[in-house]
Amino acid sequence: MENATPASALYVGEVVHRRVHGFHHRLRYRVWMVLADLDELDRLQDRLRLLRRRLGPITLRASDHGDRSGRPLRAQVESHLVRAGVDIAGGPIRLLTMPRILGYGFNPISVFFCHTPDGALAALLYEVTNTFRERHSYLIAVPAGQAGPVRQTAEKRLFVSPFMDGDLTYDFTVHPPEEAVSVVVAVRRGDTPILTASFAGRRRPLTDGQLLRAFVTHPLLTWKVTWGIHWEALKMMLKGARYRTRGAPPARPVTVGQGPRHDVARESIVGLAK
Repeated sequence: MENATPASALYVGEVVHRRVHGFHHRLRYRVWMVLADLDELDRLQDRLRLLRRRLGPITLRASDHGDRSGRPLRAQVESHLVRAGVDIAGGPIRLLTMPRILGYGFNPISVFFCHTPDGALAALLYEVTNTFRERHSYLIAVPAGQAGPVRQTAEKRLFVSPFMDGDLTYDFTVHPPEEAVSVVVAVRRGDTPILTASFAGRRRPLTDGQLLRAFVTHPLLTWKVTWGIHWEALKMMLKGARYRTRGAPPARPVTVGQGPRHDVARESIVGLAK
């Protein structure tokens, strides 16, 4: 029997960044993202006129994710899960991401929610891409019986911002997709907060009508994300931000993270996102 509520959906909300160490800087942008169940994706793109595979105003391409080979995303994610010792027994995998707009796509972070067949969240795979098109992912298991927000930690491996050092730690706080979704990434050095970046959105049905509404009310979504990154970088340089040299990307595509290690530090960092 099919679920009364489809797994795939549209989430409309805001991205907020706040830098608190070295210099202060804050930005806020309205964005929207698609939550696509990988097992539903082909049927969705057959049904929806505006969410296309290749050509169209809004496109969602599997080849934009993972290793970009075009190999089925489910198989790629499952192989990472197996290597990390996580068994989802064929359960659903759902991708939260921004689609391409007018052929252009860029996602600083996309999240794969990996579930067991009974619907329990078993792991999160955070796919991070920098403006040099380099990519690294952080895979973290979710303890069985986890309730409430998911809190996880991973050491930063990929050069992302030219104004951040490499020896940093990510603290993730995630409210999985329901009527709302939120993903908060707090960056710290030891117990010192550096910045927080967050997306919070409200659910809408994934229909042509809602896609058209999002397309019109958030014009040139992915183009504005890339333009905004460079515009904000210029403003930070004027505030005295120091440029760091980009190193080589990680040799391995995935880092396996863990649950939070420093509860007191984590609570103070996550509080910055409020």
